[in-house]
Amino acid sequence: MPGMRASLGSLPSVDRLLRRHEAVVLIAVHGRPAVTEAIRAELAGMRAASVPESNEAAIIELVAGRLEREARPSLRAVYNLTGTVLHTNLGRAPLPEAAIDAMAAAARGAVNLEYDLDTGRRGERDHHVEALLCKLTGAEAATVVNNNAAAVLLVLNSLAARKEVPVSRGELIEIGGSFRLPDIMARSGCRLREIGTTNRTHLRDYAEAIGAKTGIVLKAHASNYSIEGFTAAVPETELARLCRERGVPFAVDLGSGTLVDLTRFGLPHEPAVSDAIAHGADLVTFSGDKLLGGPQAGIVAGRADLVEKLRRNPLKRALRLDKVTLAALGAVLRLYLDPDRLVSRLPALRLLARPLADIRAMAERLRPILANRFEVGVIECESQIGSGAAPTQRIASAGLAIRPGSARVAARFRKLPIPVVGRVQDGALILDLRCLEDEAGFVSQIGKL
Repeated sequence: MPGMRASLGSLPSVDRLLRRHEAVVLIAVHGRPAVTEAIRAELAGMRAASVPESNEAAIIELVAGRLEREARPSLRAVYNLTGTVLHTNLGRAPLPEAAIDAMAAAARGAVNLEYDLDTGRRGERDHHVEALLCKLTGAEAATVVNNNAAAVLLVLNSLAARKEVPVSRGELIEIGGSFRLPDIMARSGCRLREIGTTNRTHLRDYAEAIGAKTGIVLKAHASNYSIEGFTAAVPETELARLCRERGVPFAVDLGSGTLVDLTRFGLPHEPAVSDAIAHGADLVTFSGDKLLGGPQAGIVAGRADLVEKLRRNPLKRALRLDKVTLAALGAVLRLYLDPDRLVSRLPALRLLARPLADIRAMAERLRPILANRFEVGVIECESQIGSGAAPTQRIASAGLAIRPGSARVAARFRKLPIPVVGRVQDGALILDLRCLEDEAGFVSQIGKL
């Protein structure tokens, strides 16, 4: 193929392309090394594919596309139209503006993270949120780590290393990513003692299990499943009384955990942290980025003497929060001091409590815009809280059903500048609109489908 080799050999040189005006513009944006590497990659690709291209402007256009793709951050904003509000794979709770502002302020420079401004001595980073957590939960003390699994790990390692921990068989949960409570317990250094059965556990089961080798009794909220029918579980008040009588700490892992009664907003009931404290739990662990509506964090609230033991554990340093996350968490917690305006200020709660009529009206507005490209209809659907909260209960919602809803159609929506993530169900791509607040932004990119 002499002719083809001659054509490939006539490709412009890297230096020649770098001197073009379009390349100079790209260098101003991306830097000379990146542009040079992109040109070499495009030329090498043409040679490997035996695709001659003598049009220098066309080559630079390909280079510009490559640089744009490479410069695009891997972590990108998306429209969550899946119907799962607190979607683990999509980042869980969206943060309020107050938290975003607090994060930016903390990130810009030095802050009194572990510095007591009154005494001029070293301080404790937990103190920036501890008083708020105690006020909102009724606990004596509180500490924070980087997620709820870490909180459970820290509690077990601090109080039950090389000791037994009785747990009901019906509470040995597995959450997303094949993450299992028994595995965390093993890593913590304690010994799991399974009691009761999958569907029924009684107070006598705990009483028979508690002994000299018991380090702590753990009750885990069955956050991502429900057992119905012939069931029995021990109320927290009774279990707390038994543990006090036996001198053994009682911990409750709420998983998601809420600081308010969700039923006041028309949402399914979820156990509140303050309820577990009032029922006698010595320690309660819960998440910051689920129903609380804040950043990723694991929170432990409860007895002051036990929390102090957690702080003295070397693991606490390995699991601690950074200044930016602490700033965000503190800002979110302060919103709870004004419950009358909480829904309007906390995005997670606002989305969950969003009126069905508003969502349906948006669906009616969007349908004709998409109807130019697809067969689309307005539908009634159901949202879920997500992230292990109220797993069997749904929230009435509305959305759009695009037919046919193949994987290829779903991929087209994910390729938009701000990817749209829905769900394929019964031959249709379902776009649940509960979480769509930026209607104008969504509409502006429909033409790129």
